[in-house]
Amino acid sequence: MTVTSAVLLAPNVRHGFFTRNAGSETFGNRNCAYRAGDDETEVDQNRARCADGVGSNLTHLITVKQRHTADVVVATAPINWRDAPVADALVTTTPGLALGILTADCVPVLLMSKTGRVVAAAHAGWRGAFEGVLENTVAKMETLGAARADIAAAVGPCIGKNSYEVGPEFIARFVAKDQSYAGYFSAPDAKGHAYFDLARFAADRLNAAGVGTVDVTGHDTCAQEAQFFSFRRATLRKEPDYGRQMSVIAINP
Repeated sequence: MTVTSAVLLAPNVRHGFFTRNAGSETFGNRNCAYRAGDDETEVDQNRARCADGVGSNLTHLITVKQRHTADVVVATAPINWRDAPVADALVTTTPGLALGILTADCVPVLLMSKTGRVVAAAHAGWRGAFEGVLENTVAKMETLGAARADIAAAVGPCIGKNSYEVGPEFIARFVAKDQSYAGYFSAPDAKGHAYFDLARFAADRLNAAGVGTVDVTGHDTCAQEAQFFSFRRATLRKEPDYGRQMSVIAINP
């Protein structure tokens, strides 16, 4: 299964929010993270399948060392994953390069300009979205020639609002920055816990940045176990590790 968004359909652009189905033996699925305990050769094969799914190949699939930052890099040539920079979003105008983001509850966001000449991929956990990784990604696309109103963005599979319970300290951090952020939290209990709508928060950041079209796929990675890896699900079960799915976008040569 591969999730796609209608807003990212263009003759010269291919994309996919790839799921955990089919792949390595360790997890019995398509884990794409080298640090998740899989054999490196198996992870290479899983990543190659994702790259092939957007018309590219493993050597031209670019990822970054994700650290929940707001940092964005421009990709102009292939780079080995071991030498990848620390960042949480990539932008390119180079045909043939595939931009990949790993997630397991955080939001993968894929973006393209209306012309299909500029594409981007961003990893937006709550911290990255809070600190501005999506706004920075849009700004970087603009420097490469994309008009904000002509950018389309898809907010991919992530932890759903009914699965994302957070504590009062988390809520206080958001409300302290902007009182309107209280609207992203629902069903508070007596202990001050509530549920956070991460997908809507990410979508609203994109809209506020001037993005012309924003789509939310609506999948819940925590609840839909057959399709997605989930950090929270693994944590609740006290599992030692968890896989990561990959989301990829590429300009075809």
